[in-house]
Amino acid sequence: MAGLWLGLEGQKLLLWGAASVVSLAGASLVLNLLQWAASYAQKWRQMRRIPTVARAYPLLGHALLMKRDGREFFQQIIQYTEEYRHIPLLKLWVGPVPMVALYNAENVEVILTSSKQIDKSSMYKFLEPWLGLGLLTSTGNKWRSRRKMLTPTFHFTILEGFLDIMNEQANILVKKLEKHVNQEAFNCFFYITLCALDIICETAMGKNIGAQSNDDSEYVRAVYRMSEMIFHRIKMPWLWLDLWYLMFKEGWEHKKSLKILHTFTNDRLIGRSSAHSKNKRRAFLDLLLSVTDDEGNRLSHEDIREEVDTFMFEGHDTTAVAINWSLYLLGSNPEVQKKVDNELDDVFGKSVRPATVEDLKKLRYLECVIKETLRLFPSVPIFARSLSEDCEVAGYRVLKGTEAVIIPYALHRDPRYFPNPEEFQPERQGRRGYNWKYSHQMVDLII
Repeated sequence: MAGLWLGLEGQKLLLWGAASVVSLAGASLVLNLLQWAASYAQKWRQMRRIPTVARAYPLLGHALLMKRDGREFFQQIIQYTEEYRHIPLLKLWVGPVPMVALYNAENVEVILTSSKQIDKSSMYKFLEPWLGLGLLTSTGNKWRSRRKMLTPTFHFTILEGFLDIMNEQANILVKKLEKHVNQEAFNCFFYITLCALDIICETAMGKNIGAQSNDDSEYVRAVYRMSEMIFHRIKMPWLWLDLWYLMFKEGWEHKKSLKILHTFTNDRLIGRSSAHSKNKRRAFLDLLLSVTDDEGNRLSHEDIREEVDTFMFEGHDTTAVAINWSLYLLGSNPEVQKKVDNELDDVFGKSVRPATVEDLKKLRYLECVIKETLRLFPSVPIFARSLSEDCEVAGYRVLKGTEAVIIPYALHRDPRYFPNPEEFQPERQGRRGYNWKYSHQMVDLII
């Protein structure tokens, strides 16, 4: 009888204990939610003074206002910067996260010259499943340490060794473009992109994937689809929670693409680590296998994969965009194209020999063309920093945790510093004594 009583009492105590744990967990969750809501409401009130484009809804912010299509969204942002050019900054809420758009040189300078406002945007977290905490996504001490380790791998003498690869792939591209001579207008973007991808793969991982001859590369498709999904997710706060995101079709597609990307890099990493010392021409991956920090520690397998994936992601698309816009602007401005042709004739004559480093140094006008192209169409038209402390921008108090979104595309079109900003004028880049009041006006040339 006593044993039965103890058993019943034990069950009651167990149930009571479980109920207490659940109650405490629930109370803790409610308390955290209340604290978060109070902080959110306080930020909302304190940043009310900052100009905005339209009414923001609690929790959703301006998310419902943003265009879903990537091209339309970019055009929407540029339209805002043109319409509100006279206003020093604009406030946007993406879900519960406040953002300020900066497109005037004076205001961009406040952020980029600060030794404290160096934290990467919190939105970069959506790149982490793919790129980990590499140079693009890391911050603080890890970023400083990693940058110090990697800087020697980008020394100009090392980059010279990749010129043969660039010449080889450029020749393939030229042969493909020759088929369109004296034909109808065509879109060269795909050709340029595949050429850039071939170059970046061979220089970064020592593998020629033959993208220019294989238009249906699984890796190529995964790179572009992953990029689209990441930028789409950033604009949709209801997709930020990983568990929720993976319940949708796009979440499963994200997981599938991620496996393709990491498998490709891991296969190359495993094969290269055992053979890199035997290769005469060393790829970026080989250099990563050799670098050490101040204490002599080498990068781990995961560290190296992060940096190779980052290099692939940042390198091929930005380069392709710059080349495409350069060709477009040359085709649209015959007088500029003629000057480039004359300069090429002066350097190469009738020769079809590969370009050398010394040749590139002589192509001064072509360099101006590329710089002016980057002014009009920066390869990175938008990037962001997460403010680590409160700061004042144009007389407005911007709170810690706000995303400072810098828009080089609009910054480079400020008529105060670039007269006739929409005109393509390569000469302005080579003009002696052309003194920029703010070095950050051409920010895309240095990021």
